[in-house]
Amino acid sequence: MGSVRAIPGERDLPPPDAEKRRPSRLGTVTVVLLLASPLLLLFFPFGDRAVVSIAADYPAWQRFKVQSSGNVPSSSRRAERGAHDRLLGGLLSPDFDAATCLSRYQASKRWRPSPFPVSPYLIQKLRQYEANHRRCGPGTANYRAAMAQLMSGRNADRAECKYVVWLPLQGLGNRMLSVVSTFLYALLAGRVLLVHEPPEMAGLFCEPFPGTSWVLPPDFPYTDGFSADAKESYVNMLENSIVRSDGGGGGGDDGALPAYVYFHLEQISLRLQNHTFCEEDHRALGRFGWMVLRSDSYFAVALFLMPAYRGELGRMFPAKASVFHHLGRYLLHPGNRAWGIVERFYDGYLASADERLGIQVRPAPFLPITPEVMYEQIARCGREHGLLPQVTGDPGARPPASGGAAKVKAVLVVSLKPEYYDKLHGVYYTNATATGEVVTVFQPSHDQDQHTEALAHNERALAEIFLLSYSDTLVTTGFSTFGYAAHALAGLRPWLLLPPDRNTMRAEVACVRSASVEPCLHSPPSLVCRAEQDLDPVAHVPFLRHCEDVYSGLKLI
Repeated sequence: MGSVRAIPGERDLPPPDAEKRRPSRLGTVTVVLLLASPLLLLFFPFGDRAVVSIAADYPAWQRFKVQSSGNVPSSSRRAERGAHDRLLGGLLSPDFDAATCLSRYQASKRWRPSPFPVSPYLIQKLRQYEANHRRCGPGTANYRAAMAQLMSGRNADRAECKYVVWLPLQGLGNRMLSVVSTFLYALLAGRVLLVHEPPEMAGLFCEPFPGTSWVLPPDFPYTDGFSADAKESYVNMLENSIVRSDGGGGGGDDGALPAYVYFHLEQISLRLQNHTFCEEDHRALGRFGWMVLRSDSYFAVALFLMPAYRGELGRMFPAKASVFHHLGRYLLHPGNRAWGIVERFYDGYLASADERLGIQVRPAPFLPITPEVMYEQIARCGREHGLLPQVTGDPGARPPASGGAAKVKAVLVVSLKPEYYDKLHGVYYTNATATGEVVTVFQPSHDQDQHTEALAHNERALAEIFLLSYSDTLVTTGFSTFGYAAHALAGLRPWLLLPPDRNTMRAEVACVRSASVEPCLHSPPSLVCRAEQDLDPVAHVPFLRHCEDVYSGLKLI
């Protein structure tokens, strides 16, 4: 679908007034059609600046819809996208008003068919979860009783409903990976997921469960001040003998335990804390009616390390590499504002292409690689793997090899910076391709810096993750959670741009094909609980591999 530069998920937070200082320009979107026919120059607004487009052979710029029979560019693309499965094979409930969340039933129109059938058992578990959430969610008698118990300062002896409260950490990519992981944990542990929605996330995602809400009510008292050292953390409770992993603590009486437990799952030096994914620890955690969880990681992978969960996970996900693909599509629906960006940009610039290539560029902040070196790596990846056509150096147009209409390849570039778009656009603007293909290059925005604290920035970032997920082929940057979310939603194994060598600041291998569509868990926990020497999980769990971009990391295959 197009090379796309995306807004990654691991950005440093700027001062609170950053949104006011954000450049007013959303970015440059240029369409270059290398055709010999007369050109019509059109101007129309996109975002908060005018976009200049060059269109050929049309009296006005056409907005092509891939699923519309009249405007599909080819019969092969109609067959490729297939019929619109609005419920995603049974993942989604039909019990919603479609107008309240346009993306819920429309997003699948633009995705390629899923490579993973949905397990009937997963569908059953999701419907059971939805019923339990309606029974225990905000506004119910059960929720009011649980809140009264929480405010009493002690744990419930026998809780009718149990909860896990998700707190956001880091950028949008990290948040998407961690909330999907938390939902999977809720499915396994019989908890109700409630999401703390700070102002920068208000309305960013739609409600995912029918007849109820997943948004944590604003009067919940425990949303700030948590860290790995918090006295309420499970690890600190263990160290202070407030709770014991052998079932002790509180005199064995659940009602004598604290009112809630804090579970900290942040990657620190590419490592999760000990006592986070041991079976005995999860039995102890299960004694608490309320859990507050804060994470920046795709810890869904770590749940597969626990034999107690493995059977249930195997029934829900016969294809282990489908976890985020299915749960992300089920849970994460852009709100109508973000979805409007997706629809306008896709229909205006990408829908009519024969092929779409997405390129997401997010150099790791701890490796200060220059834009010139990064672009050379992107170009080398495209050249070595035939992702981008070669140019002739001849500015004149070349006829298509078939003698028919020229094939159009749209390249979507997603990045905080404009340099990669500028260079790639310049190549195909000034040179003909050796194949006669028409290459169009687009970049929806370039905010320069990450502004996770700004809702408008997050809406653009979410829109661009979804635009990337509508690609036919993806090139993403290693270590970027933003890229992980895009290719996992798409169900595509991306070409990963590898981090450069620290000495030469150049990657000897430009990119490699990921072994799986799954995101990488950068920071694995201990496999052998309380052992001095960890075993390598890959040597003992057949469906795990080390990540191509973070060798110590783990991914499902």
